[in-house]
Amino acid sequence: MAHPALADNPTPTVVDSARGGGRSVSFTFDDGPNPPDTLRLLDVLREHRVKAVFCLWGEHVRQHPEVVRRIVADGHTLCNHGMRHDDMATWPAERIRADLLETTAAIRAAVPGARIPYFRAPYGNWGQTPAVAADLGMQALGWRLAIGDWETPGTAELVRRLREGITPGAVVLMHDGGGDRSQTIAAVDTVIPALRSEGWRLSLPARRG
Repeated sequence: MAHPALADNPTPTVVDSARGGGRSVSFTFDDGPNPPDTLRLLDVLREHRVKAVFCLWGEHVRQHPEVVRRIVADGHTLCNHGMRHDDMATWPAERIRADLLETTAAIRAAVPGARIPYFRAPYGNWGQTPAVAADLGMQALGWRLAIGDWETPGTAELVRRLREGITPGAVVLMHDGGGDRSQTIAAVDTVIPALRSEGWRLSLPARRG
């Protein structure tokens, strides 16, 4: 049974745009929670007064529930990123549904009643996941720019990729989990004030496709 319908019902369309149009951009972070990197990122976002989306890996949520509580306490938005970061592209709907429900349950065990408005498919391999997620009250969340921070190419290179790759209305994919993400966090700390000085707004993604 699906969660009660929201005022603006999710659609099976994958959202990849930021709210507000024009020079707006949304920062999203995958594969956490991952202390100490997630905690340091939260400090950076708080310092710059930026709200982001955290796409949570269910098993990591079970390992670090206190970090999920900090994410929510700081006012950020949650996204279901699957329980074990499996490629769900070829899975039948019922298997997808079971995984998403398990992930949501893990998040809500850490933060009872947590709002989880988005789902992002691991590896961006969607298959039937957008429709299943919509039925469970979550909008599929894609991206327009992935900076390849899993390569850990150095902070300066990540800053370059952000500065040159961001386009109006882009959702940006970065990572706070899955390895040492200190370069990503340093790049975010550098890029936010630079973007703002050029008139960019940092906003959340669009609500619906």
